[in-house]
Amino acid sequence: MGHELLKIGLAMPAALALITPAAAQEAAATVPQAISGTRLDIVASGEVSAVPDIATVGAGVVTQAPTAAAAMSENASRTAATVAAIRKAGVADRDIQTTAISLRPQYRYADNQPPVITGYQASSRVSVRFRDIKKAGPILDSLVAAGANQIDGPALSIDKPEPLLDQARQKAVAEARARADLYARAAGLSVKRIVAISEGSFEPPMMPRPAPMMMVARGKEAADTSIEAGEQKLSISLSVTFELN
Repeated sequence: MGHELLKIGLAMPAALALITPAAAQEAAATVPQAISGTRLDIVASGEVSAVPDIATVGAGVVTQAPTAAAAMSENASRTAATVAAIRKAGVADRDIQTTAISLRPQYRYADNQPPVITGYQASSRVSVRFRDIKKAGPILDSLVAAGANQIDGPALSIDKPEPLLDQARQKAVAEARARADLYARAAGLSVKRIVAISEGSFEPPMMPRPAPMMMVARGKEAADTSIEAGEQKLSISLSVTFELN
């Protein structure tokens, strides 16, 4: 038993020798550094504005016929014409997505009588993403001419928000530093260092809720639709911990 204890005791230094300097530094880095001065927690936000460059619009086709097959056939034909018009306008396939297809019976109701099927209604919907917002309105007019009779949207967004969000992050850090300096001066102290930074949630711009699909009449005259991009704000919130002396 004594020999076993001796072997274990001799093995422990060898095991400790296996810990490399890099591993030791990593272990030390995980130990939180103590704050010897006054702790100050600041929540700050940074905001940037940009013009949206993406518009997403829903286009639908609704058809009615005495039979289900006829309703679906007519719907498929008009939907195909609608999608062809979208492609002809230069919209890439990756920006066209079918989002709904449905077929519903239509009923006639009478007092004290079971409902009677009078026909069928077929509907389909595609979501179209426009990367040139100025072209969205004229394309919508062409969709109506091709057979679409439901339109909803648009939902406007920014295609690549990360560079803008990085600007918002820089503004948030600057705001946190400025506020920390203010508190420090008011307390007769000075800012020694930043102890920790935690990013909160990205606050997407407030988007208007898409209106319900509205039926539009097909006519020979163009509607001359226009979409105004306006401006959107992107915001980042940070929690920053300072040490004051």
